[in-house]
Amino acid sequence: MLPPGQIARADFPRFGLTQYANRFPSRPNDRALSVTVQSAEPVVLNDGLGGLPRTTLQTDFHCVTSWSHLGVTWGGVRFADFFRERVTPLTNRSADIAGVILRAQDGYRTTMLLDDLLADDVLLADEMSGLPLSVDHGAPVRLVAPQHYGYKNLKHLTALEFCDTMPVVKHGVLAFLDHPRARVALEERGRWFPGWLL
Repeated sequence: MLPPGQIARADFPRFGLTQYANRFPSRPNDRALSVTVQSAEPVVLNDGLGGLPRTTLQTDFHCVTSWSHLGVTWGGVRFADFFRERVTPLTNRSADIAGVILRAQDGYRTTMLLDDLLADDVLLADEMSGLPLSVDHGAPVRLVAPQHYGYKNLKHLTALEFCDTMPVVKHGVLAFLDHPRARVALEERGRWFPGWLL
């Protein structure tokens, strides 16, 4: 059953705001992830997913513009495993982390609550449909957070900044398009306005 306000479509187009939809990663084969914890110096993990347990997950993908592509199979590493094995050793205050800024190679950025990222179905994915992730769908690594609209499922992930307070990265006229959580089931399409209106 589709969530409120969504319509299924058979194809799975490259998505994104106009200024990002035709921008691509500068290093599509570079799987290095920069991790910053509580304003400390960044630590670069040359292969942040290497050596972590892998999993496959089939989920539906929901774009905030009202279309859904059903039954996508992703392969990668659970975010919770990445956090436990790669981030927690960098700090003795991991319980204080509230939110994360996720940055993409194409310049896009978004935020997520750490609690949302630690859900069982959130992946750092490098495969789709059993094949290496294509550039169109987020290579080399992307976030997959099925309970959240597509604009939180950041493509071309290159950096994660773990913060004590929930950060805000979008300001000005378009800030209303960036809900802090963007949960599909609650139709949190943006700030300040009801989801059905947006």
